[in-house]
Order: sequence, then C-alpha cells, then structure tokens
Amino acid sequence: MTEARIYLVDDNDGFRESTAWLLETAGFEVQAYASGPAFLDAYAGERHGTQPCCLVSDIRMPLMSGLQLQEELRRRGIGLPLVFVTAHGDVPLAVEAMRKGASNFLEKPFSDEAVIDAIRAAIVNARNHAGSEAGDDRLAKLSPRERQVMDLVVASKPNKIIADVLGISVKTVELHRSNMMNKLGVRSLPELMKVALGHG
Repeated sequence: MTEARIYLVDDNDGFRESTAWLLETAGFEVQAYASGPAFLDAYAGERHGTQPCCLVSDIRMPLMSGLQLQEELRRRGIGLPLVFVTAHGDVPLAVEAMRKGASNFLEKPFSDEAVIDAIRAAIVNARNHAGSEAGDDRLAKLSPRERQVMDLVVASKPNKIIADVLGISVKTVELHRSNMMNKLGVRSLPELMKVALGHG
C-alpha cells in the first residue's frame, strides 16, 4: 500500500499542505490540487498503469464542488476510489455522495489514523470490486447488498450511517450484516478486515 498514489483536492491551502505532508509521511505518493478542474486537467494528461490510486476531495469548493467532480469522473468513466472530507454541516451531502459510489467520508477535523485507514480501505474495496486475485473466494457468496454493507462496515461506518447511505432501516442493516458475517465465516471486525484484504 505504500506505493499508492493519492490525489488530494482541497481549496484550503493550509489543509491541503498539512494533509499532503501527513500522507507522504505515511508512505503515499501525493499529488495535491487546489480545485477539481486543476486535478482533471492533470489527470487527463497522465499515463495510468497498475499503481493503486485514491482521490481525497473536499465537498464544498469554488469552481467545482466535490459532488460535481464526482459526477464528472463518472461521466468520463474514471473509476477512482473516492474519499470525501467534509465539514459537519456537509454530512447529508457526503451520505448522498456515498450513495453515488464514494468510498467514505470523514468529518473535519479528523485524526491522522482515520484518513490513512479510510484511504487504505477505499483502495482495498476498489481492488476487490475489480475482481483482483487478492480477493477471497468467500466474497463471491455475498449478495450485492451484503457486499455494500461489508464495504461500509470495513470503512468503520456505524449501522445508522450505513442505513442512511443505503436507504434502508437499521434493522435491515443488522440483518444483512449478520448474514454477511455468517457467509464469510467471521465473528469480528478484525477477521472481516482480513477477508476484505484477501488474507482470509
């Protein structure tokens, strides 16, 4: 995971610089941009190989919001795993973004560990969805809904947030979560993480 490339998009210079430094210290390669259009222009001119990548973007920005950036990526067929960072009041927007395929969202201010873990989980989930050989055969037993629940559990989201993201009740989340754990043969979150990481 140390060779993953992180694209960081945030219009706040101080936040962008401090977060880039944090991620580089954690071993990631970081490319930082002050706006969505600047990132899109640079990304379009790059050659893309097999290096794992992740986009970390603010939601509220001038020129192009995080949601507009997400929509433009979708329109261009760019399937980057996406982690949103957001102020407290933007959580409903972030939930909507996750419904549209974002991997996670973090409320500012967040801990160093939270953003690093969110990025790693987003990359792992993207690999699993792409049918990587690192995936576990047990994952094929899951229904699409159970797979969604698993991804959100691995992203450390509580049942209430999972229910909001998927548009279902908390009880239904609990049912899918129980079925998912049973199918995978795991009893705890650490065991689930091992399966999601392909080391089950």
